[in-house]
Amino acid sequence: MGHPQGLRAGTRHMFAREFRRHGVIPLSTYLRTYRVGDIVDIKVNGAIHKGMPAKIYHGKTGVVYNVTKSALGIIIYKKVKHRYIEKRINVRIEHVSPSRSREDFLRRVKENARLRKEAQEAGKTVQLKRQPVGPREAHTISLKENVPETIAPLPYETTI
Repeated sequence: MGHPQGLRAGTRHMFAREFRRHGVIPLSTYLRTYRVGDIVDIKVNGAIHKGMPAKIYHGKTGVVYNVTKSALGIIIYKKVKHRYIEKRINVRIEHVSPSRSREDFLRRVKENARLRKEAQEAGKTVQLKRQPVGPREAHTISLKENVPETIAPLPYETTI
């Protein structure tokens, strides 16, 4: 057996292309515009070996701090033992996609602003904090139509 702790060890399925996603990389990957401060997800594309980040960064989310012609500088917080270290890595744009982690937050901000404006016009106060889902309401079950069933395992039989 060889030495199993290489840079790309254990990435057989991690770096494999998805089903029906083999072949030429779409042009939208290259035409996408990234700016400093954007939040991006690192998803390694196994077809492009250049600018490929180490396997530990696959699936991580970071912030763009530098933009070059064909690559991005990304700040990522890497867990090392008991602490998180800020790492600055350079990754080609084939291995990066815009993160959707803030979409719900931004949608909520717009909705809250709209609700606050409507409440001010009506002269009311509005509760904007999200509330956890409480327990289900108490209810009773009628046994008239729902007769309880006794479930028992079938005896094992061998028929030859």
